[in-house]
Amino acid sequence: MQPVAIVVLCIACAVAYGILHDQFTARVCVEYFTIGHPPVFTTESQTLLAVGWGVIATWWVGLWLGISLAFAARAGGRPKRGVRSLVRPVLVLLAVMGSCAFLAGLVGFMLGDRDAVHLLEPLASRVPADRHARFLADLWAHSASYLVGFLGGIVVIARAWRSRTRSIGTAG
Repeated sequence: MQPVAIVVLCIACAVAYGILHDQFTARVCVEYFTIGHPPVFTTESQTLLAVGWGVIATWWVGLWLGISLAFAARAGGRPKRGVRSLVRPVLVLLAVMGSCAFLAGLVGFMLGDRDAVHLLEPLASRVPADRHARFLADLWAHSASYLVGFLGGIVVIARAWRSRTRSIGTAG
């Protein structure tokens, strides 16, 4: 049951993060979701778009992390890690992702506002010109979340695996 619990933990945390993240970014620039994404939802409600895209864009990331982390924490004959011991590393990863997304969003907005970076076509024509900097803020925030989540996920997985090796040396 522990491997399943680890996968469920990671999916639940990823989806919760995605929904919360998108609650902010949908309010920064709803066009990021209504123009920058395929038309999956027939609404312009920021809240509903954030919930919908928060789930669609993150469940699979949580599944990937969960399966990998469950393997790193449980596979083989070495001392095993339970789901409770992995809650904190996963939450720390989410906090780091959120912080990096916030900073990247600010940088994206400032660079877009100063015309140092630009939206490319076809988005440049479809997004109202006065919303370009906000769209770039969302784009940079989302890109940072994925990048930091991917790299940080590898770190969490590696640390879980390595911690099991250290347990062998201290076990007796």
